[in-house]
Amino acid sequence: MEAVKVFERKDVPLDWDYDDDADTLYLSFGEPKAAVGLDIGEGVVVRYDEQAKEVVGLTIVGVGRRLEEYVKAKA
Repeated sequence: MEAVKVFERKDVPLDWDYDDDADTLYLSFGEPKAAVGLDIGEGVVVRYDEQAKEVVGLTIVGVGRRLEEYVKAKA
């Protein structure tokens, strides 16, 4: 089995976008590009470029809700 490259390139800028209506955070390592979404559970999707065999981004659903729950739990 061939190894998957995960965050190996340190020179790639982080690009992000937050959709308030969907409460979803989109993180891309470099310019956003087409990729396969792999649902790893808990509302987290890893975006994977099959040709380059590397992770190119993450999608996190429910970020605002999670932060609110965290703050309430700490109070």
